[in-house]
Amino acid sequence: MTTVGIFEAKNRLSELVERAARGEQITITRRGEAIARLVPPETPNAQEQARALAARIRRSRAQHTLGAGVSIRELIEDGRR
Repeated sequence: MTTVGIFEAKNRLSELVERAARGEQITITRRGEAIARLVPPETPNAQEQARALAARIRRSRAQHTLGAGVSIRELIEDGRR
């Protein structure tokens, strides 16, 4: 992790932001004390997102029922008449 003083960070902000975008963490200090940190953005994990979506779909389906003995196929056919 890189440490940069606030004055230097102000003068080199574009460069520091580019470095953070590439994955580097940069700590900004004032009088030797850490006051801020530039970090790379979180990259979404596609597999984790897919699992979360599947879980939301399952919860939604559990809350909505068609009723006893009614199938989706029957409802579709009924709507076509």
